[in-house]
Formats: sequence, structure tokens, C-alpha cells
Amino acid sequence: MKIKRYGVALVGSLWMFLTPMMASASVESSLMAVQSKLINTVLPLVGILGLVFAAFSFFTGSQNARSHLILAIMGAVVGFGAPSIIQFVQSLIH
Repeated sequence: MKIKRYGVALVGSLWMFLTPMMASASVESSLMAVQSKLINTVLPLVGILGLVFAAFSFFTGSQNARSHLILAIMGAVVGFGAPSIIQFVQSLIH
């Protein structure tokens, strides 16, 4: 019972200390951080992994190797060109 009371007090005090930080964080800055991480890290990594998978498929002699390679190249173009694509769309909107 004593441990439960201390646990509730600990969670309550952490909540009081963390609430102002969460309240001052803006949604726009959080979304920009997610967008930046996605565009600069995840999309190029997925493009490279797709190219590696297509190359492995090609070297193993799969019948679908040509389509894998075409789709991987298209994915890499989108992954590495994402910043330019987003900038182009934003310039059309503004």
C-alpha cells in the first residue's frame, strides 16, 4: 500500500513538471521535425533498401527482377527527390 501511494505521488509530481513543457511545444514545430526526419532519413533509407532488394532479386534470377528493379528505381527517385517535390508543391500553394 505504501509503494502504491509513493507511485501515485511520483507520477503526480512528474506530471506537474512535464505539463508546462508539453503545453509550450507547438504542433507546427513538432510536425516540421517529423517531416524533416522522414524526408532526410527514412525515405532515402527505404530507397536504398529497395535497390538492394531489387539487386538481390536480379542476382538470384527471379522472374520478377525487372519489375522489382523498375519499382526500386522509381522509389529511389521519389525518396531522394522528396525535398524538391515538397518545395515545388509548397511553391504552387503559396
